[in-house]
Amino acid sequence: MANQSYDAIVVGSGISGGWAAKELTEKGLKVLLLERGPNVEHVKDYKTATTPPWEIPHRGRRTVEMIENHPNLKRDYVLNELNLDWWAHESDSPYIEKKPFTWFRGYQVGGRSLLWGRQSYRLSDIDFNANLKEGIAVDWPVRYKDLAPWYSYVEKFAGISGNKDGLALLPDGEFQPPMDLNCVEKDVAERIKNYYKGARLMTIGRVANLTQPLEGRVQCQYRNKCWLGCPFGGYFSTQSSTLPAAMKTGNLTLRPMSIVTRLIYDKDSKKATGVEVLDSETNQTVEYDAKIVFLCASAFNSTAILMRTATDIWPEGLGSSSGELGHNVMDHHFRLGANGTMEGYEDKYLFGRRPNGIYIPRFRNVEGEQPRDYIRGFGYQGGASRSGWSRNVAEINFGAPMKEALSEPGPWSMGITAFGEILPYHENTIKLSATEKDKWGLSILEMDAEIKDNEKKMRVDMMNDAVEMLEAAGMKNVKGFDAGYTFGQGIHEMGTARMGRDPKTSVLNGNNQVWDAKNVFVTDGAAMTSAAAQNPSLTYMALTARAVSFAVEEMKKGNL
Repeated sequence: MANQSYDAIVVGSGISGGWAAKELTEKGLKVLLLERGPNVEHVKDYKTATTPPWEIPHRGRRTVEMIENHPNLKRDYVLNELNLDWWAHESDSPYIEKKPFTWFRGYQVGGRSLLWGRQSYRLSDIDFNANLKEGIAVDWPVRYKDLAPWYSYVEKFAGISGNKDGLALLPDGEFQPPMDLNCVEKDVAERIKNYYKGARLMTIGRVANLTQPLEGRVQCQYRNKCWLGCPFGGYFSTQSSTLPAAMKTGNLTLRPMSIVTRLIYDKDSKKATGVEVLDSETNQTVEYDAKIVFLCASAFNSTAILMRTATDIWPEGLGSSSGELGHNVMDHHFRLGANGTMEGYEDKYLFGRRPNGIYIPRFRNVEGEQPRDYIRGFGYQGGASRSGWSRNVAEINFGAPMKEALSEPGPWSMGITAFGEILPYHENTIKLSATEKDKWGLSILEMDAEIKDNEKKMRVDMMNDAVEMLEAAGMKNVKGFDAGYTFGQGIHEMGTARMGRDPKTSVLNGNNQVWDAKNVFVTDGAAMTSAAAQNPSLTYMALTARAVSFAVEEMKKGNL
């Protein structure tokens, strides 16, 4: 049977893939969206989103059996009874840790757009200029002015609530009204502002949770159950936003249970002609043709697909001619900060369960500040409550501490957790194993990455500065903490197919095209040239929308 043909193929249906599918279909292209995992239908397949905890066998907690069967997931908050099947199972999809590495993946339609922390921040020129200024890795091929209109474009559709704070290093966006700081957070914010004479700011998080209805979606209901799927569409996900938009065009074909093993590369035209797909249920292989391909399978999986492509020409895969494919692994290091108690608010309590916390933007190694013994910086997330501050940090809000709500309100407490930038070190790598295979016979990835002296020095400030700020705000019993960090725990894996200005030192150009195959685009975390300190997903959205616009124009010109 002849291969089925499409104008475009999108690999992966998470945050980037959903955006690629929406933009391509709305521009009139016939698109095949491939997802390696099962389908998850909006509302219908949110099995526990509206189930009361007393109807769940173990009240949502992890069981002994789960701990034994999931040695990777058990390392952090992700292992729980409520949405276990939305995290990739290690037994089916193992990987090798040359150095300790925690890799949490979401293999289903929607990917981790169903599971993300939703914090949505723009990168600024201090971020895009940093590599060039400091002689680190390679220069970003774009600047803030290139992405600014695309940030605005995706913010309007995704629905980002937040406060306009007027900071050059954290540019304002197209925001819905912000969620409110609670009474303690407002006072702490004012005291920090006064103590540091405006040099440090504490604001409400900029989050992809609606505070007003948008495009048929209902505003956030303050249930703080986002990780179970939102029946109201109150937060941005593929299911609530980009997939319905793509389906509405009539131009989309969605194919779940489809593992892309490699791209099909034509050495004469120097283009990809399509993809090879392994049906994860039948183990049958099928090929699909397309004029352009968008790889959005998540950073490491997109890179793995490139590594398995055109190996007869480049032994290390398509995009490896630069020597950078699989290198420059990044994440955000965190799990340290400070917490304390606040007196004088015993007559105040909370209303609802706000699925968002505070944000303190980067203030180290910026203009007007004394340089430190490390480069780059960090920001803080957290919040104040009478029931445990950690629930306001999406990356640590699972497990027993959150579930065991106090029967009586205790004292007000507040905590802040720092998220720091990791530099793009060439020696931090992933590669395909020469011997180990997964359930489907595909070579698994070997992870070899670690933080280095720059990050270790930064971590000293990340904790000490947190203590200093909470004490300056008048909090009592302030204690710093460092729970330790394993690479990958930030779930912000980036790099491995970076953008750049030169095909000799980068995998992608400034339009997210693979230098060695101009009709192949990579717009997920693999493309990141540096990590910045901000959560990266909004940047993936902007890069994707921008790359699609470019790709379609190039197709019209006959250049692809």
